[in-house]
Amino acid sequence: MTDAQAIGGKSPVDEVPPAGRLLVLGVQHVLVMYAGCVAVPLIVGSALNLDTRTIGLLVNADLVVAGIITLIQTLGIGKILGVRLPIVTGATFTAVTPMILIGQNFGLAGIYGSMIVSGIFGLLIAVPFSRIIRFFPPVVTGSVITIIGLSLISAAAGLIAGSDSTAPGYGAVPGLALAGGIVLLIVLITRFVRGFIGQIAVLTGLVVGALVAIPMGLTDFSGVATAPWFGVSTPFLFGAPQFPLAGVISMCVVMLVIFAESTADMLAVSETIGEPLTPARIARGLAADGFSGVLGGVLNSFPDTIFAQNVGLVQLTGVRSRFVPAVAGAILLLLGLVPKFGEVVASLPGPVVGGAGLIMFATVTAVGIRTLHKVRFDGTNNLMIVAVSIGIGMLPVVAPSFYEKLPATFGIIVGSSITSCVIVAFLLNLLFNHLPWGRPPGQPPLADVGSAAATRHVVDPRTDG
Repeated sequence: MTDAQAIGGKSPVDEVPPAGRLLVLGVQHVLVMYAGCVAVPLIVGSALNLDTRTIGLLVNADLVVAGIITLIQTLGIGKILGVRLPIVTGATFTAVTPMILIGQNFGLAGIYGSMIVSGIFGLLIAVPFSRIIRFFPPVVTGSVITIIGLSLISAAAGLIAGSDSTAPGYGAVPGLALAGGIVLLIVLITRFVRGFIGQIAVLTGLVVGALVAIPMGLTDFSGVATAPWFGVSTPFLFGAPQFPLAGVISMCVVMLVIFAESTADMLAVSETIGEPLTPARIARGLAADGFSGVLGGVLNSFPDTIFAQNVGLVQLTGVRSRFVPAVAGAILLLLGLVPKFGEVVASLPGPVVGGAGLIMFATVTAVGIRTLHKVRFDGTNNLMIVAVSIGIGMLPVVAPSFYEKLPATFGIIVGSSITSCVIVAFLLNLLFNHLPWGRPPGQPPLADVGSAAATRHVVDPRTDG
C-alpha cells in the first residue's frame, strides 16, 4: 500500500507520522518558507524608517500570526475556519506596497485599521468568493502576480543601495558586492546542490551573507543583548487603529488577490494529494486568510496567504499528512514568542536582505509569467488585458511621483501598483470575456485555459466538506 492510499480507512491527510519524523518534516517546512515570511516586516519596516527594535517586534508578531493561521488551516476550527490540508501560511508580498503607501500617509495605526476592515471583509465574502473564482482566471492572477514581483524589486534595490540617493554611503561598493555575492551563491546552490539544502538556497544565502557581513563591519547586533528571551506582542502596540477610506479600499482589494492566490494553492495541493475539495471547504480556507487580516491588525502583523514553496515541498516529498505543517505552525508560533530572535533578524544588514530579496521578488515575477502561460491568447483579447493592466500597474513603480497631484485618498489607491493592476485586470476581464456586448449571438463567455476548466476536476461538487 502506498502513501497515497488510505490506511485502515483513514485518509493519508489525517495520518500522524511518528514523533521524530513529524518534527524533522515540520522543521523542513519552516526552513523552506522562513526567509519569505520574515522578508515582509523587514521591507515594510525599512520603507517606513522604523528602528531596529520596532522591526524586531514586527518580525515576532509576523511569526506568531503565521503560526496561528497555519495551525488553523491544518487542524481547522469546526466548520468555520481552516481547509484541513497540508499547507503553511505566512505574510503575503501582495500587501507590501499598499501597506507602505498607507503607512507613509497614515502611520502604522492606519495600516492596521485598514487590515482589520479588510479581514472582516474577507470573512464576509469567503463563501461567495469560493463560488465566483471564475472571475479571477489566470489572465487576471498572472498579471497581478507579475506586478507584485516587479513592484518589489525596487524595494530590494533600496535595501541594497540605501533609500537616500543623496547619502554619502548610497550604493557603496562593499554593499553592492555583498548583495551580488549572495545572489551568485543562491544561483550556484540552486544549480549544483540537490535535496534539502537546494530547497533552502535563499535561507542559506541569508545566513552566509550575515556571517560575511560581520568582518566587513556592516552588522550591528548590539540590540540583541538587551532584547528579552520571552515576550508576547502587545495588541494595538502603535495606538488605536485608524480607518482611512483609501487604505481600507486598497487592503480590501489586496484581500481579493490573496483569496485568488490561496484558492489556486489549495487546488494545487488538493490535486497533488488526491483529496477533492468542496466549495464549503475552500470557503473555510479563505475565511482563515480573512481572519489573518483581523488577527494581524490586532497583533501588529500582516495578512497571510498559503506559501507556494511549501505546496511545492508537498509535491516533492509526497508527505501528505496535515499534521506535519501543523508542527511547522507550532514552531513558527514558538519562534515568535522570542523577541531576541526577532531582534537578530531585524539586525541583518540591508545588502544581505536585499540580495536574497532580489531573488525572491524576481521569482514571484517568474511565477506570474508561468501563470500567464496558461492563458489562451489566440482568438481572444487577453493580450490587451495583460498589456493594459501591467502597463498601468507599472506607472507608480517607474514614476513614483506620477500621481502626486491627485487627492491623497485617490492617490493611495491608484498609487499602489498592485491595487491598480488588480482593478484594471478584473474590469477588463469582465469587459472582454464575460459581458455579452460585441459577442456573436449564442456564443458563451470565453473560458480561460487553466481556470474554470482546470478547477472542475479537483473540486467536489457537493456543497459540504
